[in-house]
Parts: sequence; structure tokens; C-alpha cells
Amino acid sequence: MRGYDVVIVGAGSVGTPAAWAMARAGLKVLVLDRMPSVGQGSNKAAIGGVRATHSDPAKIRLCLRTIELLSSWKELYGRDVEWRSGGYVFVAYTPQQEKTFKDLLKVQHAYGLDIDWYDAPELLEIVPDLNPRGLIGGTYSPQDGHCSPLLVCHAFFEEARRFGAEFHFGERLVDVVVVGGRVRAVRTDKGQYEARVLLNAAGAWAKEVGELVGLEHPVWPDCHEAGVTEPVAHFLDPMIVDTRPGPGSANFYFHQLATGQLTFCITPDPPIVGMDRRETSSFLPQVSRRMIELMPRLSNLRVRRTWRGLYPMTPDGSPIVGWAEEVHGYLMAIGMCGQGVMIGPGLGELLARMVTQELRPEDHEILEILSPNRAFIREEALR
Repeated sequence: MRGYDVVIVGAGSVGTPAAWAMARAGLKVLVLDRMPSVGQGSNKAAIGGVRATHSDPAKIRLCLRTIELLSSWKELYGRDVEWRSGGYVFVAYTPQQEKTFKDLLKVQHAYGLDIDWYDAPELLEIVPDLNPRGLIGGTYSPQDGHCSPLLVCHAFFEEARRFGAEFHFGERLVDVVVVGGRVRAVRTDKGQYEARVLLNAAGAWAKEVGELVGLEHPVWPDCHEAGVTEPVAHFLDPMIVDTRPGPGSANFYFHQLATGQLTFCITPDPPIVGMDRRETSSFLPQVSRRMIELMPRLSNLRVRRTWRGLYPMTPDGSPIVGWAEEVHGYLMAIGMCGQGVMIGPGLGELLARMVTQELRPEDHEILEILSPNRAFIREEALR
């Protein structure tokens, strides 16, 4: 029976960067994934926005590190992940939006974020194509950006393998061997492997992994749809986010890719809970009306395709990260709430420090906020 320091379940937006960071730290790592290749769960359904402009200090710290990693990846490792520092714009068309965004600036500035409020005339200089009717203003964070989720995942996969991490695809975890309250090994449908640490990074399937060690994780899949247009000449730098509720939806957001297409997503309200990833006939008319109202220039763009992905949600909209008290050696990095691409790279390094017991002073604040044992009463304002 082969032995590893860490077995990671999930080769996606969290598990793959964690494998890279852990293997780089000298740990012997095995990654298991039921899918046929890297990033084939929820990662491939993401649209690639990466921002540090959150209201939660833990997310701010992790995403600042992600931006640092992705913005320098091509220079350091020679692999293009289509990183682009186009920024994020949160538009305000209501006084409540204005108040929320201005109040959040206090926290965001306290953690060193480059973000400010712009009144309507100034914001229209940044994004001239916004509908000016009723526009109060908005926040703009120029250092945020976007990337190709699949290229990022594959980049971490290649570097993780270069440092010795092993990946087993098409292999399903079926049991966890716990002896004396401690993880000792894992069993799959193809074999058994000794391990002193099991990392649950299974995304929308995290609950199943938790059940194997007798834990009930408060994580559930929430279905979100997205789409992409034909490519057009570049005209839009930032990701545009409108938090106003609409019929059947909460917020929506879109940006232009480095390759010219616009990609977009909407948050359904009420949530659509479950594992159904079939696209619907209602999504495109719903999101199109909202996008064209916000940016009339988009009315003649042709949509190439739509798809549906899964957001692993938690009660307060923040991830669950930490060691299980009930089972020694069981580590959780679950419930990314649809933000695995922007949290994963920074989180992967933190998870490696947890396993090697080399935590930094700022790590303790992150782990306290994201603790599996928290009360889940603080709702993240910009989730």
C-alpha cells in the first residue's frame, strides 16, 4: 500500500493549487478526482473574475495573494493564464447601493485595497458605455482582474506534477480509514493509500467526503448559469457588477475576455439548490434584459453558448477552512461559494502552511474567520 503525507480529494480550483503548494513544500501528495482530467468539476464553469474587493478580511487577504500569483505567473513560470488587470466596477443606481459600497470602503482601505468611490461623471470616464440614466456612481478597483479558469487550473496542475505531486483521475473515494480518531488511509474504487492528512477540496461534492468521516458539512450546491458571446473588438476593461435585485435574480456580472468574448453570469433568487447542470430556456432572456438595460451597447451581440455550474454554498457566504476537531488529520477547504478561482491559489499556500505547521501571524485571523466551528451568523456583504 503506497503512502502519502497528504491525499487531496478534488483536482479543481482549490485542490490543484493546494497540491502545488504542498508538493513545493516537500510533501508527498496524491490528488484524487472522479472526473477524467483536471478542472472538470465546477472550475470549467467559472467565468474567471478575480477580486480582492470583499467585505471579509479573510477573503481580502487570500485574494490579494491570488492576484499576486496570477499576475506574475507568466513571468515566473512561462505559462499564459490570460490574466488581465481590468479591475472591477460595482455600479450604484440606488441610494442603498451607494451607502453599502461607501461603508465597505472603510474595511477595504484598512486592508490596503486600491479601491475608491467615483460619482457618475467620473465612473462614466472609466466605463463610458454604462447607462447614465439614474446612475449615482460606483466603486472601481483597478488591480482586480480576470483569467482563464481552466488555464489557471492546468498551470497549477503542471507545476504540481513538476514538484512530484501525483494525480489519479477517474478514481472515486469510497472510504476513509480512521483509527483512534485519526486519519490513517483512504480507499478508492481502485486501491488504498496510507495518508496522515486528508484534504477535502471536493467543491460541490464536499458533503459526500465529510460523510465518510462521520461529519455533516453545511455546504450545498447552488445552480448558476453563465454564457459567452461572439468575440468583438476590445471595448471593456473591468468586470461590471450590478447588485440590484431583478425578477428571479439577485445580482449579475459580466466582463470582456482577453480573447474578445463577453462572458456573463446571474445569481438566481430564490436559489436553485441541487446538482442539475442542464442549462435552461429562461436564463438568456432574463440576463439579456438586465445586461442591455445596464449597457445598451450590448444589444446586438450574438451569444455563442450558455451553461450551468455549481456554487458550493455555506450559510454565511464564506468558505469553511480548518482542521476537524472530531477527526485528527482531516482538513477542510470547502464551500467556496462560487469563488474558488479567486480564493484557491492564495488558499492553497495557506493549506500547505497548515500541514507543515508554518503558519504566519496573519494566517490566524483568516483561520478564525473561516473556522468550521464558527456560528455562521456574519453574512459576507459582497458574496
